[in-house]
Amino acid sequence: MKSYGFDGNAPQGLGRKVTSVYVYEAPVRLWHWVTVLCIITLSVTGYLIGKPLPSVPGEATFNFVMGYIRFAHFTAGYILAIGLIGRLYWALVGNHHAREIILVPVWDKAWWKEFFFEVRWYLFIERYPKKYIGHNPVGQIAMATFLWVAVFMCFSGFALYGEGLGTKSWAYQAFGWVISAFGGNSLTVHNWHRLGMWSIILFVMIHVYAAIREDIMSKQSMVSTMISGFRMFKD
Repeated sequence: MKSYGFDGNAPQGLGRKVTSVYVYEAPVRLWHWVTVLCIITLSVTGYLIGKPLPSVPGEATFNFVMGYIRFAHFTAGYILAIGLIGRLYWALVGNHHAREIILVPVWDKAWWKEFFFEVRWYLFIERYPKKYIGHNPVGQIAMATFLWVAVFMCFSGFALYGEGLGTKSWAYQAFGWVISAFGGNSLTVHNWHRLGMWSIILFVMIHVYAAIREDIMSKQSMVSTMISGFRMFKD
């Protein structure tokens, strides 16, 4: 008797091999793909805000390029923040897999054993992978880190947004303390905000690589799971 769980062994009470498991509920999948679009929009527009395009000739009224770039950036920032709030809510009311990247069991010795096994697997030291219905321990740490960086990006982004709106704006009233926490220097917040952007871009590159690698080498679906919700085991 064999199934696919955290340690690759059959859960109690199951008498047949599992070939597919429903893992990610619709709200989690929706959040994932909306966040992907937000990150693409925020990264492109954020880069252009920091490194503006050359000035275009003509009346500024008819060449509102930078204004549209900033509008797209702010809109995507709002959507990302709302999505994070929704994702945290679903971690409370969704299934087990909806909260496994929120509450990472770093206090569990067995979890660390699995974590270091996965590190060896990603380094091509282990020959055979283990099966996980949800995220493996390395994936849990990576996604939890991404969430914290995304929260920081929202806080710092709204602080800079509020600075532009003015000290009486809701954004400055709610997030102006972030600038104060960095010594009152908004340029420092800008620099950290931009560093956060590059760290997310690096995370996305590694995330895509790891998902495709696991799809091929561990014989379990990764990319399609975030579309259908079902994880398929190909053994």
